[in-house]
Amino acid sequence: MGRHEWFTGVRRWRLAALLGVGTAALALVVTLLHTLPGDGGSTAGTSRDGDKVHGTPATGPRPPEPYVGWGFTHTQYSADAGSGPAVGRVERLLARGGGLPQDQAIMGWGADNPEPVQGYYDFGALDRRIDFIRRSGGTPVITLCCSPDWMKGGRPGVGNTDWSQAALETAPTPDHYQDFADLAATVAKRYPDVRHFIVWNEFKGFWNDARGRWDHEGYTAMYNLVHQALKKVDRDIMVGGPYLAMDSLDPRDEKASGTVKGPWGAMDQRVLDAFAYWNRHKAGADFVVVDGSSYTNDDELLPDEFAATDKFTAVGAWVRRQTRDLPLWWAEYYVEPADGDDERDGWSEAHRRAVHAAGLIAMVRGGAGSGFYWNPQERTGRCPGCLWSPTDTGGGGRALPMYGLLSRFARAFPPGSRYETVSVAPDDVPHVRVLATSRTVLVVNTLDRPISARVDGERFAMGAYEVRWLDR
Repeated sequence: MGRHEWFTGVRRWRLAALLGVGTAALALVVTLLHTLPGDGGSTAGTSRDGDKVHGTPATGPRPPEPYVGWGFTHTQYSADAGSGPAVGRVERLLARGGGLPQDQAIMGWGADNPEPVQGYYDFGALDRRIDFIRRSGGTPVITLCCSPDWMKGGRPGVGNTDWSQAALETAPTPDHYQDFADLAATVAKRYPDVRHFIVWNEFKGFWNDARGRWDHEGYTAMYNLVHQALKKVDRDIMVGGPYLAMDSLDPRDEKASGTVKGPWGAMDQRVLDAFAYWNRHKAGADFVVVDGSSYTNDDELLPDEFAATDKFTAVGAWVRRQTRDLPLWWAEYYVEPADGDDERDGWSEAHRRAVHAAGLIAMVRGGAGSGFYWNPQERTGRCPGCLWSPTDTGGGGRALPMYGLLSRFARAFPPGSRYETVSVAPDDVPHVRVLATSRTVLVVNTLDRPISARVDGERFAMGAYEVRWLDR
């Protein structure tokens, strides 16, 4: 995601990932047929009662806890659409695994423009995603991003949404911060079973070119208005931010932090400064949200792909110290650099799963209790790293290896788990990663060859990049 002179190694904002589910041609026809007098834009297919409760909200504990556990984020293509048998198969798969927390943005990543004209709403696509989460027994989480065009200098109206990367990465202008907060409140009223809201995504559009740093003042001003609006809907709603990308650099870079660093690199000091400002000036937060990759901004895995995940531990520990131990969420995490087409298909599935397991362990060690896997779902064909096979045919929707890892991790290590230290043979310490509670031990072989490991007093063989679960 190139951002002027700054960028993150996570280049996933492909056009396909941003498009809503409507088709441009149909939208253009509708716009021509249903245009309001003047320049207000088409309102065809919208509704004025956006805050009307949708469907049958799921029941849950009240008040909610400020954590949800380990789950995934819905992206452009997901299991809410496709062949009926395949969609149902994923719903049952998730329900059997306890549902899993599921995050969905309000605009983009499969959701249409929620408010194409001020006061006129289109929640059809978002309704479908929330319905899927409900049917699959998941805990719904909403990311309040992105914003309708009229809030950022674009044209209002159905069919006028600019789905380009530049447009989607534009934040509301300051005079529309309150309008965005009002939209957030409308969403909260529509889905009263959504108890956790993340404000915005990676500071998109909040870069100050003149100062060469983040516009943390602007983001925090908007965050505070959204926080206030959501709490007015229901004081028990859980609100978190700032969802900063915790970018790291080569330690020799002039922008590198001199204090938050390790063999994995050094944090970008501008990110730390932005976080510190939000932390000092926020109206409140029930949890804190970050995201990031284990690799540096130039896609270097330092000193290797497994040791690079130690960054998650270091960053998590730093964030927890700054916030006086607010519950920590990783909204996204990445361990495999993408190629020029934003594809992550260079590793075998066993290799990918092993490094992701090491990353999850590292996040827990840094104090995190919740995290979301960015599910790279495809519409059809091969799906490297996906949780389930594409749902375009009746035979789709079947669990893939990454689903096995994520669902087992979520069950074994829920929020509030008490972690224990287990014995590891000295010659195995450099080659395995371990996480344990009184009931379960997760062991990861970081080598591309078989080993004989001794962990928790038990000797056993492990295959190359094997992820092993032990019952205690």
